[in-house]
Amino acid sequence: MGAILCIGDIMLDVVTRINQDINVGSDTKAQISTHGGGAAANVATWLGHLGADVYLVARVGEDAAGATVLAELDKYKVKHGNQIIKGERTGVVVVLVDKNGERTMFPDSGANSGVGLSDLPNLDSFSTAYISAYALINPKSRTGVIKIIAELRKSNILIVFDPATVGALKEVGKEEVLKWLLGVDLLLMNLEEADYLTQEKDPEVAIEKLLKFSKTVVIKLGKDGAIAKTRGEDLCRISALPSNVVDTTGAGDSFAAGFISSWQSNGDLNAALNAGTELAAKCVAHIGARPLVAPH
Repeated sequence: MGAILCIGDIMLDVVTRINQDINVGSDTKAQISTHGGGAAANVATWLGHLGADVYLVARVGEDAAGATVLAELDKYKVKHGNQIIKGERTGVVVVLVDKNGERTMFPDSGANSGVGLSDLPNLDSFSTAYISAYALINPKSRTGVIKIIAELRKSNILIVFDPATVGALKEVGKEEVLKWLLGVDLLLMNLEEADYLTQEKDPEVAIEKLLKFSKTVVIKLGKDGAIAKTRGEDLCRISALPSNVVDTTGAGDSFAAGFISSWQSNGDLNAALNAGTELAAKCVAHIGARPLVAPH
């Protein structure tokens, strides 16, 4: 089993928990904390937490936030290049979390813009690559990431693609996003993303349409669990695990890490779905998108 490459953003999350209606134009009491963030970085840290050999391709600015988020990667044993971009600031996400644990995000990619081939490590040891669509949504990174995908294909590395967010996908347009899906080995998305890309609200119908682009497709269904299918094989379905939902930030990222780690080791879709669901249940039970305890 080879190493796993994660490509996308690393961010500083500023999480604001609000347990009441917002008093617009005045003060609203809140609980505010900072955490490491960014979809690709979150996936990488959860993979590191699971003991995987993982490398993150992302960029930070020449500032205190950048030094902090890179140091956190080291604690999780996530390998990375020291891509510190002079004159740029580290990406930041302001995350508003309501009393039900649902989050709304306001991202600023910062130094992550411009990721390209020069950021890649030697690919000889890698068998799987996770790509967050945030890196493609950003026009300053798109050309570089498309070249990275071509390089991964030449190296016969399995590509896992996560559309990331409907809000940002709409800025790009469905037709452009569908081009990105061609040749991807595994699509990993939620129901809202699947609906947007296929115009199908029934996840089983949506998954069949998406299988035209990718050999294997996973659709997360929130409280209804998840489904997955590989071309020519039976549909797999699992239920969600009960959890005390505190903060849904990073739920999809932790699911991706659990799924990829299991799927890479044995190719069993059902086992991978369960592994992803178990990790997501742990993630939403605390504030922040990363594991609570770094590995020793």
